[in-house]
Amino acid sequence: MPGLQRKEKWESSMSDITGDTASVSIPPDLLTNNIDPGVYRKGPRASNGASQVTIATEETEDSRKQFFGKDENEERGNWTGRFDFLLSLLGYAVGLGNVWRFPYLCYRNGGGAFLIPFVLMMILVGVPLFFMEAALGQFCSSGPMTCWRFAPLFKGVGIAMVAVSALTSLYYNMILAWSYYYFFASFTSDLPWVSCDNSWNTRDCSTMLPLTDCADSVGQKYDNGTCLNGDTFVGLWDVKKFTSATGRKRKLASEEYWEKIALDQSSGIEDFGQPKWDLVLCLMLAWIVCFLCLIKGIKSTGKVVYFTAVFPYVVLLILFFNGIFLSNAGEGIYFYIVPDFSRLLDAGVWKDAAVQIFFSMSIAGGGLVTLSSYNRFHNNILLDSIIVSIGDTVTCIFAGFVIFSYLGHMAGELNVKVEDVAQSGAGLAFVVYPTAVASLPASPFWSALFFFMLITLGLDSQFAMLETVLTGVMDQYPTLRPHKTLVILAISIVFFIIGLPLCAPGGVYLVQILDNYVGGWTLLIIGFAEVTCITYVYGVNRFIRDIEIMLGKKMIIWWKICWMVISPIAILLIFIATFVEYEASTYGDYTFPAWADALGWIMAVAIILAIPITMLYQVNKEDEVTSFWGKIKLQCIPSREWGPALVRHRELVDYVDGFVQDPWAEKGAFVNYAYKSDSELRTGSLRSLEASRLSARMKKSFASSNGSTRTGISYETHV
Repeated sequence: MPGLQRKEKWESSMSDITGDTASVSIPPDLLTNNIDPGVYRKGPRASNGASQVTIATEETEDSRKQFFGKDENEERGNWTGRFDFLLSLLGYAVGLGNVWRFPYLCYRNGGGAFLIPFVLMMILVGVPLFFMEAALGQFCSSGPMTCWRFAPLFKGVGIAMVAVSALTSLYYNMILAWSYYYFFASFTSDLPWVSCDNSWNTRDCSTMLPLTDCADSVGQKYDNGTCLNGDTFVGLWDVKKFTSATGRKRKLASEEYWEKIALDQSSGIEDFGQPKWDLVLCLMLAWIVCFLCLIKGIKSTGKVVYFTAVFPYVVLLILFFNGIFLSNAGEGIYFYIVPDFSRLLDAGVWKDAAVQIFFSMSIAGGGLVTLSSYNRFHNNILLDSIIVSIGDTVTCIFAGFVIFSYLGHMAGELNVKVEDVAQSGAGLAFVVYPTAVASLPASPFWSALFFFMLITLGLDSQFAMLETVLTGVMDQYPTLRPHKTLVILAISIVFFIIGLPLCAPGGVYLVQILDNYVGGWTLLIIGFAEVTCITYVYGVNRFIRDIEIMLGKKMIIWWKICWMVISPIAILLIFIATFVEYEASTYGDYTFPAWADALGWIMAVAIILAIPITMLYQVNKEDEVTSFWGKIKLQCIPSREWGPALVRHRELVDYVDGFVQDPWAEKGAFVNYAYKSDSELRTGSLRSLEASRLSARMKKSFASSNGSTRTGISYETHV
């Protein structure tokens, strides 16, 4: 009888640990449950009311089919369809950084030659870590706060991920608020940032200081960079000499609109000011949109992304075919792609490529774990990861062609070099590009289209970051799941209130500090802790086996090499290079005071401190051994609840001795930790630690079990 065989096996294993089987009561489950591990399907009802089961000793292709008509995990929910997840993942990975950060980095670091380190870093670091995070979330169906049951000591890594997503979503939604502002400002017959004839313009506005070659027939050149025809000012023949001699800086009309109207920008972070009412309304709108799209969690966002993830590509295609036919567009594209292979010897170029991977792929922010945690267990997460990685890379490169075609056109219109108009970040989106589209026919239409693209491009990433926070809260406190709408409403209201200072005249400086420190080297540390924990604490071999039962096929050794060696070393080298090249924060020509950088350091360190503080808490609450090292070891062993969320999938984990297949139904279960291997259980100090723990806990749990059995367990499956 299978039940008797399990009884004998259990007696043997307990005897090996405790040295005595007579003193231990046998759990009734071992005598009454004669179902062996396997893949179970619902069968006809038995006479006693229980479901009969059909046992499949091996998984077949048919048994792995996924059905999307009903949630596989009814308590937590699943994506309605596979494309819901794929587009959400693509939308999360492809964000504003693809449009306003990568093209500039490519130009600054050797043009087309920058693609070499970028693609290499994508293969060696980006794809392996992306796949690792996504596979982890799918295997355990848990968010970043609760997926660490495989090594409770490292739960602080998940807390740090949620903190990064929370703080990033604060300033990311402010960027969306700026996009809403410009989107509404585009609904006019004449764009307000086109000319220098407005009341807010200064004498340094570009049309007030026109550019000229100052030929002899035009006027006379002066050493201060000006050109005069007698006493009449003609223009500037050398902008740099003019700035050096007078201290004045020539500004685009769009730059003055951005600083004086859109932001009412102060002179520095020291002069912060009060929130602007129009930006407050735009920020409120941004949070209302997020709330409405997240009101039903992944069920609603999974449908919204069909538009928000696809629409940016439609706009980019339209802008591309319009941009490449503009005058001087070829000059901009040339500056973007012409390779300067000498730059490949610069370590900073490789550092920029690797950091861009973390920004672009949204690694270590918890969003990948969150989104994949709603997958069905047998989803092909490897294929999805590769598709999204390729899509992200292609989007980065293609966006560069779009942006630099317009920059080349603008450089020709302003009679300056492309490098004089190439910028990164907000300067590109809200200064350079508005000027570029202003010269096009029907410019308000192109302006509205561009900013609507920015909104849809940023919404997907914002959804994922908020979903990370929401999932982290509800996984940690499952009683809140029936009140999901109220939870996301509370999060939206609280985050809106916290984000109000970003609407002030000094808010743009605070956004820059948050961008520099929250999503900078903190992601490197979180990513390094994550890959190290999974590879060396949980065990790379077991993790690969976990993935194999999801995919139904063997994994190639490439992933093991990346996770064990290449990715950790690459992250460590990037981290070192980041601090070697550290400079004080700047925004344009403004250099932040030391206290502002200190504020950024405090936020970044506070995020990372979540890791060691949680470690100390986990060790301190461990009371079953006295030695500090022993407590650490126990906290590095997977808990009995670790593994797939559904029993029928836990039945597939037949490669771990003592793995608990149904920890929620077996009251007073005799196995408290899922061992990584039988040999590990029988070696050295870990064996003695587990023996003492099991011996103490068995007597307590068996005495109070009252003969509980596995009853009422459903083995119905939809795979």
